[in-house]
Amino acid sequence: MKSLFRTTFAAALVAALAAAPALAATKYGKPLSSATPVKVSELMAKPDAYVGKLVKIEGLVTEVCPKRGCWINVAGDEEFRTIRVKVEDGVIVFPLTEKGKKVVAEGTFTKTELTKEQAIARAKHHAEEKGTKFDPASVTGPQTVYQVMGVGAVVE
Repeated sequence: MKSLFRTTFAAALVAALAAAPALAATKYGKPLSSATPVKVSELMAKPDAYVGKLVKIEGLVTEVCPKRGCWINVAGDEEFRTIRVKVEDGVIVFPLTEKGKKVVAEGTFTKTELTKEQAIARAKHHAEEKGTKFDPASVTGPQTVYQVMGVGAVVE
């Protein structure tokens, strides 16, 4: 009887595992369009051509906002090049566990011109979010910030 139970249980377990889907992707926000992703290097080579346009990017999540999950940094196709995908606070929340996973994200490509004072305040805020020290002298002048204002993402 025990042998029959074990065999039946083992067969049911194998069948359940075989029928289980592969690890599903996690979807955030709005569904993604069928647009072809733009390489981060292409975006940054001619950023003004994309400002105000809906773009889709893909890459590896290198960092997640540790405070609210309101942004992710995505590694592009060139080493040491990332782009931030900022989402509306509370509408999409990326958990810290998404770091290191592949993402496809979509949103409007934006350009923000910051004065030196605004750049210092932004850098200070990001340091506080990460719990790192900040030296105002590290900001030497005005900055131009490009990012994707994300409306949807799929993380695998």
